[in-house]
Amino acid sequence: MLLPLKKPIFALALVLAFAMSMGSVQPAWAQIDDIPMSEIGTEEADNPSLSLSLNGIETPQGMDSALKIVLMMTVLSMAPAFLVLLTSFTRIVIVLGFLRQAMGANQAPNNQILISLAFFLTIVVMSPVLNEMNTTAVQPLLNEEISQEEALTRIQVPLKEFMLGQVREKDIALFLELTNTETPASPQELPMMVVVPSFVLSELKTAFTMGFVLFIPFLIIDMVVASVLMSMGMMMLPPVLISLPFKLLLFVLVDGWFLVVQSLVQSFQ
Repeated sequence: MLLPLKKPIFALALVLAFAMSMGSVQPAWAQIDDIPMSEIGTEEADNPSLSLSLNGIETPQGMDSALKIVLMMTVLSMAPAFLVLLTSFTRIVIVLGFLRQAMGANQAPNNQILISLAFFLTIVVMSPVLNEMNTTAVQPLLNEEISQEEALTRIQVPLKEFMLGQVREKDIALFLELTNTETPASPQELPMMVVVPSFVLSELKTAFTMGFVLFIPFLIIDMVVASVLMSMGMMMLPPVLISLPFKLLLFVLVDGWFLVVQSLVQSFQ
């Protein structure tokens, strides 16, 4: 019967003795010399590999194509920021979030549904702007009628027009002062560095104002239910459990989703 090894030195000695009995031990790197070179080449040929390279960038045309690829990847990576900051998405998603919180339904509808609804409402609101950008800038660029610089300038015109229609003058004045920019002769001459943050700030104020208006009817229902429960002596019953069905009933009876979506879309017109 074998006794258990209590010390690591005994186990190490046993392993070395077994290895010496089996024959000489060579390191793995020492055995590479024994392998014929033809077999090494065959093994490398049997293992496929994938490589990515940009050939022909030594010429100006090749360098221009490589820069276009890099620029396109950069634009795609910044697409979420463009969607949030340069469109109506900010106001819509904030108002829908306030609406869900006012009703007291924390997960109904869930975040995926709210964001998807906000995304498609954004497409509806921005469709005239997108159509104008496609007509005046994208299609002429694809037809090689204008240069990239001219297309970028034309794209900014309808987008800036949309943002300036929603922005407040005090927000523009604030960022003109923060960026040390002189006041231009016309609003279209404002730089995007001033228009974009001014638009976002105005959208936040408008969204919070609409959210406050949405809170008022639901807040009244909560206060009425809490007063009734207190007058009945039911102090331990949470008013939220009783008021939630009444708030949902009121929202359904007045066709709340239709009114909210209609108000959101018309607020940009």
